[in-house]
Amino acid sequence: MIRLQRSSIQGLQGSAPTVQSVCAALQQAVELEHATIPVYLYALYSLDAAQNREIAGIIQSVVIEEMLHMTLASNVLNALGGSPQIGQPGFVPTYPGPLPGGVESSLIVNLAPFSMAQLQTFLDIEEPEDPINYRALPLAAALEGAPITIGQFYTAISDAIALLGNGAFVDPPRNQVGPDLMDESVVVVDVASAQQAIATIIEQGEGTSTSPKEVVGGGYAHYYRFMQIQKGRLLVPVSPSLPPDAQYAYAGEPVPFNAEGVYAVPTNPKAAGYAAGSAQAFANDNFNYTYTSLLLALHAMFNGQATQDQFNVAIGLMMSLKGQAKAMMSGIPNPAVLTGPSFEYQPVNP
Repeated sequence: MIRLQRSSIQGLQGSAPTVQSVCAALQQAVELEHATIPVYLYALYSLDAAQNREIAGIIQSVVIEEMLHMTLASNVLNALGGSPQIGQPGFVPTYPGPLPGGVESSLIVNLAPFSMAQLQTFLDIEEPEDPINYRALPLAAALEGAPITIGQFYTAISDAIALLGNGAFVDPPRNQVGPDLMDESVVVVDVASAQQAIATIIEQGEGTSTSPKEVVGGGYAHYYRFMQIQKGRLLVPVSPSLPPDAQYAYAGEPVPFNAEGVYAVPTNPKAAGYAAGSAQAFANDNFNYTYTSLLLALHAMFNGQATQDQFNVAIGLMMSLKGQAKAMMSGIPNPAVLTGPSFEYQPVNP
């Protein structure tokens, strides 16, 4: 599993956290949630969905919720008077490399086509503290110097917000992206709504302490969705009368993996290189320009332009990215462009 360094919650410990320290942690959270999205998308678009339909559906469902998590963390940050910083070069991680936000560098994340090895990286990212018993170590253990999980990181933020109290929140609420634009989003106005938003992030990623299911939405948490791919079958309930670790089993419908249904694209395409003036370089420049335009659109949306028109701009750019990536990775209609996008910050298209 990935672990966050203790420094990630520095300033949240003790009895008097500051608004500034909580906002800094929330900016880390926004960056961390975003950093997984290119990794998941690269694997998703490397799949021929006609041959790996179930796997593609699982990965896509997780990506959608990671976007929701970015929104929820941004809402909490805005509610405390901060401003999410998304449209800037430092926001985009470098692949291969560690995830941002104080993640220990032992896990190096690659942009790679889907494989069982890459799936293990997904599981490492999403794994809760104890996925068998659905148990988490007390936060006190983390405060003694041990590294912490993502769930514990968010719990520390939630606890610090409780100590700040309702007086720390901006009145009236500012720059909120609500459920009218994004399903399951939470408008954050006080401690209770901030903790509701954070609880949604934790439960969708890790499940609850007694179940693999989310409270909001009722689906399985990300780790258990990905485990269905590794086990080759859907997770299904067995009996509520059994112990918690035996109430579910990977015994449902098959989740088959067809290795021939993965396009032969490179791992870490930036490192693999694009020949100057080549069709691959041209397609990658176009992709990165669109990707950066999306980040700028999201920055505007999370910083005061939470309108249907701005949301539509972001959705349009997402759809354009999907089309460009799938064309690059499938070689259709141009087999000469078979490669993958590098997901780099590029505000000007050369």
